[in-house]
Amino acid sequence: MVHEVALLESRTLRDSVAKRTEALDKVKALSLLPDGAHVTTQMVAKYFEVLETAVYSMVSDHREELEANGYRLATREEVTALKAGASVDRYTSKVGLFTRRTVLNVAMLLRDSVVARQVRTHLLDTEESRPSQPVDNFVHRLSSLLDEHITEVLDRRMATHADAHVAEIAEDICRTAIGHAVVPLLNTAVRNDGEHRDRIQALEGEVTHLRRVLREREAAGSMGALDAMNPRQFEQHIAWLCRRDGCDRVTVTGGHGDTGADIVAYTLDGRRIVVQCKSRNPGSVIASGDVQQFIGMARLEYNADIALLVATCPFTRDALLLAARHDVTAVHQGLLEAWNNGARLQVLNTAP
Repeated sequence: MVHEVALLESRTLRDSVAKRTEALDKVKALSLLPDGAHVTTQMVAKYFEVLETAVYSMVSDHREELEANGYRLATREEVTALKAGASVDRYTSKVGLFTRRTVLNVAMLLRDSVVARQVRTHLLDTEESRPSQPVDNFVHRLSSLLDEHITEVLDRRMATHADAHVAEIAEDICRTAIGHAVVPLLNTAVRNDGEHRDRIQALEGEVTHLRRVLREREAAGSMGALDAMNPRQFEQHIAWLCRRDGCDRVTVTGGHGDTGADIVAYTLDGRRIVVQCKSRNPGSVIASGDVQQFIGMARLEYNADIALLVATCPFTRDALLLAARHDVTAVHQGLLEAWNNGARLQVLNTAP
């Protein structure tokens, strides 16, 4: 069975179930505006039991996809009508409107919502239980149609050409049928073959990506799994932990050596997070020199509001003191284990 996290990562999978809006009502009743077709951002946030800022951020990150599923800004006249009906605050100038299909799209993108997770799970459970549709045997159907056509035309030709040779008539009919029916179908099949091959390659890429995401989730709670990761895998996993805790626009930059950021992200209130990852042998330590290099890079080069130095090994006492003096969060082995087990880093809270 497909895990619900697949919907978060695969737009192709989201598109395949985009019409199944009944999943919303199976989980929780969705209130609509008086027009019976739309809901506002505030109503979406209330349905999913999250802050409006979480919805705004999600719309910013996935606007094109949401617009394809019906999201739009209300017209001036619509905003006036919504104010008159007390559906929005009278000082509001812009109102986002979501259709039921758009709300379902939000459910497949919103990470930190219990309601959204229930909708995703219900969607996949329903798809899993649907009976498979019989596949038409195209070749068999084409053969039957040609047999019927040839027999029909042969009977008609024989009735009007009694002296003609049956073999010649049959050959002429087959040549005509193949030229007008089979050859165009084969040409279409050849053209489609390239498109199908490209599509399969794209899907294989998505499967590889989803497998990586699932491995990251399986690694949560296991320090042994973190120790076994190579540096790139460790960076990807720390990025996933940031997303799990509500960070926005999380980008793995792949820093060069000790002079670059490995991850750049933002809190929902807009503060920039800069992360450097140290995947080292548990017997190693992070020394003052490591912290000093990171301070200069994070503050001066990246203008970080929040600086995280994450390591799979302990920090020396001097390194911890230096980090504390410069407002660097030292995510040492013990703190990383707690974070990996589900605890949230206080410094990532969205409140300033």
